Amino acid sequence: MTEISEDILKKVIKERESDTHKGDYGRVLLIGGSENYGGAIIMSTEGAINAGTGLTAVATHPLNLASLHARVPEAMFINWRDAKLADLIKNTDVVICGPGLGMSDLAKQILVILRRCTSEKQTVVLDASALDLISQDKNLLPTNAGHLILTPHQMEWQRLSQIRIPFQTDSANIDALNQLIPDTNALLVLKSNHTHVYNGTGQIFVNPIGNPGMATGGMGDTLAGIIGGMVAQFGPGVETVQSAVYLHSLAGDLLAKDNYVVRPTELSKVLPKLMKKYSELA
Repeated sequence: MTEISEDILKKVIKERESDTHKGDYGRVLLIGGSENYGGAIIMSTEGAINAGTGLTAVATHPLNLASLHARVPEAMFINWRDAKLADLIKNTDVVICGPGLGMSDLAKQILVILRRCTSEKQTVVLDASALDLISQDKNLLPTNAGHLILTPHQMEWQRLSQIRIPFQTDSANIDALNQLIPDTNALLVLKSNHTHVYNGTGQIFVNPIGNPGMATGGMGDTLAGIIGGMVAQFGPGVETVQSAVYLHSLAGDLLAKDNYVVRPTELSKVLPKLMKKYSELA
């Protein structure tokens, strides 16, 4: 087991070259936000954009349009029932699916479309409801994707892996990941007070930072967005995912110095300044 350190930020986050444009920093599509959970997809979108995504689109319920554009005008919108969703999936670098998605028949249909439309050139980040739906039907896994990143909390992982929380040891988690996705293209980000990152070859990385003020709704949605945004810029490797996990907690720790509760929306606001700092230390 390897402890993630601040050095990973210096290694992964790079200064932006002068002769670049938004297309050079990745295209991210976020899918989620049912009638009752629009906040989840908005917080995830804020995480992706503040982590530096070049172009961001959101497929969500139309009820979320006004709130989405009020909160994150940088994001494009598509009705998740639109037939163009399939083409949008095909033409993006990273898909984040699950925040606020819900467990409806439509949500299942969206996962079927995602599975059909992804390719080996893409990374798919699966979070929240998407993982719960997959736990009910493993055939919904988008195995065509070049890289899969699963971001469950421990109860979601229990449902997906069938390993009860007290028995979620490192060896058990690695075995379950390899059984679920036999190829080595998958990463598991198991969220807890000290989040663990597992890859398909058995490596384990533990995040030593973070604080109890971060125990609030939307924190995991925000992390999924940060992971997707950083992967879009810096590639889908395990170092990128480590850096996203560490950056998320580092921002939370900074806010916790003066705040009893760390709000995910406030955490996202800290990211650009932190990333600027570490890009100059690379």
